[in-house]
Parts: sequence; C-alpha cells; structure tokens
Amino acid sequence: MIKVGIIGATGYAGAEIARLIYGHPEAEIVWYGSRSYIDERFSSVYGNFFNIVDAKCLDDNMDELADKVDVIFTATPQGLCAGLVNEDILKKVKIIDLSADFRLKNVEIYEKWYGIEHKSPQYIKEAVYGLCEINRNEIKNARIVANPGCYTTCSILTAYPLVKEKLIDPNTLIVDALSGTSGAGRGAKTANLFCEVNESVKPYGVANHRHTPEIEEQLGYAADADITINFTPHLIPMNRGILATEYASLVKKADGSLPDAADIRAAYEKYYKDEKFIRLLPDGVYPETRWVETSNYVDISFKIDERTGRIILMGAIDNLVKGAAGQAVQNMNILFGLDEAMGLDFVPAFP
Repeated sequence: MIKVGIIGATGYAGAEIARLIYGHPEAEIVWYGSRSYIDERFSSVYGNFFNIVDAKCLDDNMDELADKVDVIFTATPQGLCAGLVNEDILKKVKIIDLSADFRLKNVEIYEKWYGIEHKSPQYIKEAVYGLCEINRNEIKNARIVANPGCYTTCSILTAYPLVKEKLIDPNTLIVDALSGTSGAGRGAKTANLFCEVNESVKPYGVANHRHTPEIEEQLGYAADADITINFTPHLIPMNRGILATEYASLVKKADGSLPDAADIRAAYEKYYKDEKFIRLLPDGVYPETRWVETSNYVDISFKIDERTGRIILMGAIDNLVKGAAGQAVQNMNILFGLDEAMGLDFVPAFP
C-alpha cells in the first residue's frame, strides 16, 4: 500500500483527496495535516467522513511526515510547500503540490503574479507540470509534481491539440471561464458569502488573474513560441464545476483554405483518442458541468464560425476533481506505476 500524507487536508481540495484515496485500492492515508484543526477529528470537520475516518488532524511538519509516508500531497496556499520542502525530504518521498509554487518556470513571473518571494527556487527547474495527458512520461520519474490549477487544466486541455497542430493562432486566444464557488477555497471571505454570490454572476481578476501566465506558458510550449492570451474568470453560484469557452482565429492551410470540422476533430483525436478521462463530444453536443460533476472527466467540444473565420472551443471539468484532487491522484498513480484510472474510475454524479 502507498502511504499517503496530506498537508491541508481540511481545505476543499485536501478533503477531496481524502475522499478519493479512501476508495483507492492501493493507497491509504496515514496523516491528515491541518494547521487550523490540530487534534480535532477529521470527521468533525467533514461530517461525510463520520464513522468512516476516525483519525485526528495533525500539523504540517513535513520533515516528520516524510519519514512516515511515500507521497505527500500539499493542498495549501501559495508559498507553504516551497517554504517546507528540502533535499532531505525529497530523498524520502514524492511531493504532489496543488499550489502554484512549482508550476511556473520563471521565478520572476511567479513572484510578480503571486506577490510573494519564492522560498526554494532551486527546485523549480526539476519540478514537472502535472498535466497527466500531456506530461505523463516526465511525471513518472519526478520528485516534485506541480499539480495544475483548475482553470488552467480546463483551458489548456481544451485548446492544446489545436495549438500543437497550428490550426489556430494562439495569440488570438480569448478564454472566458466560469467556476463554482468551491474554487475560491474554504476560507471565510465576504465576497463568497451566500448572499454575495447567489443569483449573480461576476467577472474577477480581469486582465490580471494569476492563472494567466500558467496557461500562456503551457500553451507556449505547444506552440513552440511565447504567446499572449486574454483570460477572464467568472464566479457563478454553484458548488462545483468549470466551463471554459475559448475563441481563436483559425490558421489557413497550405492550400489557402481554413480548417474544417474534420480537421479539428482529427487533431483532437490524434492527441486524445486513447485518453480515458478526455471525452470529445459529438458534433452539436456541448459540455455541461453537470455531466462531469464529482468526476475526473474533461468534456470537450467545438464549433467553427465560418462567418468570422474563428472557432469556439468549449471544455468542462469538476474543479475539485480533475481540476485539483483527481488530477493529483492521477499523478500519484503515474508516479507509482499504477493504472492512471485507479481510484478514479467512476461515473459522474447526477443530479
């Protein structure tokens, strides 16, 4: 059995990792770390674990934890993992970090967008960006896996094949994305109170959201060039889910014509045909968050607008599963040579 420790177990993503690992046949949790609830039973924080998990929450002592587990999930705010990790720890365990500490390869960009000093920049280069469907070969031998953000997972996977095949101009890419309120975390904030979000939709982080450079960096690798995009997130009054609607100009083919639907579908199938968790929907069927809720699936569709020469791309995920905990467990499975779908192979819940 893979012994698992979670630092940040009482946040939404940490609790979702706990739920998924509980049902995993080859892993068990031995450390529920939570600075806010030390010595309190995990099930008293999350009543859905009552009579299922009897363990008490422990602290975030990563040095002690590294002697007791095989892998540590850090579902914590930016800066914590980078401030705790060291060479002695990395010699003992694998780290799957759900924060942004190791996602960006340029420390100056990280510090600019996140407004904090990076505490361990020496590990940035070796950390592997844990977008499983794209980087699984690199993930296999990683010591640190930088688990992607929720908006970025949906935005990147929706556009990646078309950028890679140069069917769209990535510098014309506009991403409008909507997220349920769990994406803002469990911390008490006035802006996330029921009365503040119910019966309303609002944009935020306009032109300066922290996931922007992450999307640009990863799609830039696909384009083999630096790119600049527009990314605007929106908060919507539901618990879970992300829907990304993306717009880009099509690139003419060698014969001067624009790609058609067959060209676009062929590109998606080239990269995703054998991917368990990516579902390319039939023509005329568009993603809905309700059909991926509580699951690790990504639903993707597209529509060519012949009038404008542009394409509309659409993707949907559960922000807490494929956008956080599920992808983290998928990364764990890759690290330990298991079937990627182990512990994640279940039907989305509805209603």
